[in-house]
Amino acid sequence: MDIDSIECVSSIDMDEDEIIQQHHHHHHHQPHHQFSSSKAPHIINNGVLNPNIHPATSVHELLECPVCTNSMYPPIHQCRNGHTLCSTCKTRVQNRCPTCRQELGDIRCLALEKVAESLELPCKYFSLGCPEIFPYYSKVKHETICNFRPYNCPYAGSECSVTGDIPYLVAHLRDDHKVDMHSGCTFNHRYVKSNPREVENATWMLTVFHCFGQYFCLHFEAFQLGMAPVYMAFLRFMGDEMEARNYSYSLEVGGYGRKLTWEGTPRSVRDSHRKVRDSHDGLIIQRNMALFFSGGDRKELKLRVTGRIWKEQQNPDGGACIPNLCS
Repeated sequence: MDIDSIECVSSIDMDEDEIIQQHHHHHHHQPHHQFSSSKAPHIINNGVLNPNIHPATSVHELLECPVCTNSMYPPIHQCRNGHTLCSTCKTRVQNRCPTCRQELGDIRCLALEKVAESLELPCKYFSLGCPEIFPYYSKVKHETICNFRPYNCPYAGSECSVTGDIPYLVAHLRDDHKVDMHSGCTFNHRYVKSNPREVENATWMLTVFHCFGQYFCLHFEAFQLGMAPVYMAFLRFMGDEMEARNYSYSLEVGGYGRKLTWEGTPRSVRDSHRKVRDSHDGLIIQRNMALFFSGGDRKELKLRVTGRIWKEQQNPDGGACIPNLCS
């Protein structure tokens, strides 16, 4: 659904901050974590030193499934020749060992399972800054919620698979999705649509705001709620949920003596755009009311959405922008 005309007026004039400070962290020289103590040399065969064995990396490699290369977790299976594979791959290989084509049977590799229990490994996001080391079994669980894991692109108009840290995604939204960027914690948008009958689950617009040193995404879109077409505006915080709770925002739309307002906490971009939309966590405008706000002839949609973002006061020294100066 294309937009015929959109004006976005930031209602306070602030110096346009440099929106991006790209962080060029090159981790080429990151030291690789050794996965076991290497204090003692490895003595093999009656005290003869064998310099070629590095148990740390080789144990780690042993626990890599040869088929899918993921880490193996119990039950770890093996064929009669001792080749191992993970339980997910075992169900896929029609009971034949992928390495030697022997029949697989149902043999567990208990020794390797025990070795896995004794290992401690760094989080896979250690090159992105996660300092944590985990027992083998809790590592995967941690990685699904690690605060250092990359963020998904918050653009909702197309399924975008780009991931990265926040400065990278801000640059990506600006350069690849051509998203409007604004500085300041108040906004004043006009949405104009010449044919308000089209509501094909269309995402209309994303605008990125830079305030308090953080980035926020303002979404405005049309979709069907049951049989009824509605418009919805909501704010997402480009960062984790804990930090999102430090901020609040308000949205207001109105005209012809009527006004709708919404006040809430921005959702983290960790929550998908669809999840936020489907939970109705934002300003929802029924189409009849939207057309009423637009004027008497009901021929086109003209909405003015104003809003502001402020910082909650748990941390009075923290914000660069004091809320009552931004109202």
